[in-house]
Amino acid sequence: MQPPSRRTFLALGLITLTAACTTGTDGATPPDPKASGPDTDHPVRLRAVAATDTLLAAYDTLLTTPGDRAPLLQTLRAETVQHRTALAQGLPTTSTPPTTPTPSITTTPATPATLAALEHQTAQSHLADLAAARPPLARLLASVSAANTLHATALGAPIEQPTPSPTPGTTTPGTPLPALQKALSAEHAAVYGYGVVGAHLPDDQQRTDARTAYAAHQSQRDAWQRLITTLGATPAPAAGGYRLPFPVTDPTTATNLAAHLETSLTTVYADLVADLPAPHRPTAATALRDCTLRAHRWGAPDTPFPGIPTPLPTPTQT
Repeated sequence: MQPPSRRTFLALGLITLTAACTTGTDGATPPDPKASGPDTDHPVRLRAVAATDTLLAAYDTLLTTPGDRAPLLQTLRAETVQHRTALAQGLPTTSTPPTTPTPSITTTPATPATLAALEHQTAQSHLADLAAARPPLARLLASVSAANTLHATALGAPIEQPTPSPTPGTTTPGTPLPALQKALSAEHAAVYGYGVVGAHLPDDQQRTDARTAYAAHQSQRDAWQRLITTLGATPAPAAGGYRLPFPVTDPTTATNLAAHLETSLTTVYADLVADLPAPHRPTAATALRDCTLRAHRWGAPDTPFPGIPTPLPTPTQT
């Protein structure tokens, strides 16, 4: 992969979409007590909290046995507590999750391997509820699912391979073209950026990883182009070139750029989950997961909510 030599530049650091203003951990506005009608997110949140409680119980069981993995387990458990708090937002304090585990979640004696499997199952259960959730909660579920997958990897599960980008199926009325065009533009920038990354890495495993990521972003770019074309619009073209967020001159700065690209894309895809109609949410959620795993592999700091910026404190009602 040779770095492009074009002279037209755009700010690569701006590929991250501006996050919507939020007043809660999941970007949702606190429920209006005067609003009429049932909260359709209520059963989704109950299922997500129940699955998370099963996880917390497994962590607690495993932490009763001293070992050298205790610091890691405590860190992952603390993040899981944050997940539960966010997922339970808006639930009445008298509401409690079902006493039986979510059907898709199995429980076995806790070991690092079974805990990793439970994290993976929890990730899948959150994705299964994407279509049933309103946009802000869908965004949160996709983010927590990505974090669950990252936890599974930290506990020793094999790193999941990127999922091939699906070809567009039946389009859905109301599919937001501006959001898709922004995601496509972000992938154009990522493809360019990885050309620079690969050119500054030695011919070793890191360069192999860069080639793999480069191909994955090309595939995702092509998938968005096909979907946009199916919707009757013209896909946004790649810019002539892109200004890097910092100079890339050696393997260290090259890996920093790769981490920056993937971290920026997690925000793009978390927002896209909320913007897309239900049938297309899994594609964006899968892209969020894949970018989260690649960002981790390149050394980016892990966060409890991939793709969701640290929230502002929730205003108190007066």
